[in-house]
Amino acid sequence: MSRPGVARPSAFRRHGLLWLGALLVGTMSLAAIFAPLLSSFDPTAINVDAMLRPPSAAHWLGTDALGRDVLSRILHGGRVSLWVGFVAVGISTGIGLVLGLVAGYCGRLADEVIMRGVDVMLCFPSFFLILAVIAFLEPSLLNIMIVIGLTSWMGVARLVRAETLTLRERDFVLAARVAGAGPARIVFSHILPNALAPVLVSATLGVAGAILIESSLSFLGLGVQPPEPSWGNMLMEGKEVLEIAPWLSLFPGLAILLTVLGYNLLGESLRDLLDPRLKQ
Repeated sequence: MSRPGVARPSAFRRHGLLWLGALLVGTMSLAAIFAPLLSSFDPTAINVDAMLRPPSAAHWLGTDALGRDVLSRILHGGRVSLWVGFVAVGISTGIGLVLGLVAGYCGRLADEVIMRGVDVMLCFPSFFLILAVIAFLEPSLLNIMIVIGLTSWMGVARLVRAETLTLRERDFVLAARVAGAGPARIVFSHILPNALAPVLVSATLGVAGAILIESSLSFLGLGVQPPEPSWGNMLMEGKEVLEIAPWLSLFPGLAILLTVLGYNLLGESLRDLLDPRLKQ
């Protein structure tokens, strides 16, 4: 109960960053989902009569060097970025969960083998490892999602392992073991549900990281290939005419900034809420 005479802070003041992150994530996600309804132009349609038009009533965010509407391309590019983020994080989280649970519960041998594998993977800078793999594969959306997912599971595995090592010694796990529950039942019914909080935070932050990686790959020409719109390849096209058409780089850059900021704010706020050790 609150003390008499002491005003309780509003929900927004207490969790302002959480609400701001949720607002940014929700807005960008809805814009991407309803891109076909919100965009008035075909994002890949070339119009030679409207090349490099500045923002106007007809084209709210201007047009590019081929006369394509920038707003329509940003909306459809958001679908690509969010799709990559969710699928890549789903792959990495699934791998990290399984390996972390096995390492934390199945004994010293499994722990040593898996953790040494994690150490080996962490020896390579993630982005350069992704670059090296993508360079040998056909640059496609599917390959990007798979490669990002397969090279970013190490943090989740370490988080889940640490939580599993702690939880397996708790009283409720010992009670389940005494009651005759098998390892699979203990892991999936007792340990996994209690280890999901840090995984949720990691996954939220991971979406932002995956979007940045996809944008970087597309900017370098190794990601989504034109004419398919992506925020990264829109930045690459915009840099060629930066002096005369700055809107071609400004608006995709803002889209990346707001989306990544939203997921980072949401992830950090969830960490503060779900981790009791951070509460004062």
